[in-house]
Amino acid sequence: MAKLINSINNSLIKQLYQLKEKSRQRKKTGLFLIEGKRELSLAIKGGYKIESLLFFSDLFSESEANAMSKYDIEIIEISKEVFQKLAHRDTTEGVIAVVKTKLHNLENLKLESKNPLILVAEAPEKPGNIGALLRTADAANVDAVIIANPKSDLYNPNIIRSSVGSVFTTEIAMASSKDAISFLKKYNFNIFSAILQESEPYHIQDYTLPTAIVVGTEATGLTNEWRDNATQNISIPMQGIIDSMNVSVAAGILIFEVKRQRNFNN
Repeated sequence: MAKLINSINNSLIKQLYQLKEKSRQRKKTGLFLIEGKRELSLAIKGGYKIESLLFFSDLFSESEANAMSKYDIEIIEISKEVFQKLAHRDTTEGVIAVVKTKLHNLENLKLESKNPLILVAEAPEKPGNIGALLRTADAANVDAVIIANPKSDLYNPNIIRSSVGSVFTTEIAMASSKDAISFLKKYNFNIFSAILQESEPYHIQDYTLPTAIVVGTEATGLTNEWRDNATQNISIPMQGIIDSMNVSVAAGILIFEVKRQRNFNN
């Protein structure tokens, strides 16, 4: 029978609330929270270690919770009040898991394709944009995403939510721009930096060799490191009045041009 916690003043619940709210606490403990059936399923598929599972039985049945015991995790039933305290979304299906973080070093990046495609995002700050970039990467089945000069905690609840769980199934590395560039050059990637200065239209490039598509923030674009080390700076010709678009939209256009040239076979 599952242990029951019905008070928001319980010491464990207070600790989990800190994990939900504080990036510092997530980094200190190496733990974070997942909520929702799909996200939990994707985390398991992505090889994440589930430490414990908390469920509100009105929304997530005890039989569903007990089925998770095969993963050798602690099962805890919680009251509605506790669930509402810990849940980040109103629509979560009554299940919250405590999960171990992963290391996201360049050395741990697994590139199984002989002709890989990597998306690089430099210094993205908005969790919603990071999540959208990860969804775009998943949609195109890119081999990896590198977040250069990271500004946000990858396990921020808003990133998990906006990525619809693809944060768990995408190969992700976090590194300085300098180290990311060294990594890409070491493995002979052609680097295409999305930048207006000294650029050529994106659609006339050859992306059939190992390719890194690099995008920056909408506010400041890419740093000179990426401009100076690019195989080619590229741009998307604009036909309207404004001269920029959402970073995930731009990344999608560029990535799917790569896939088009490769006939979607890689």
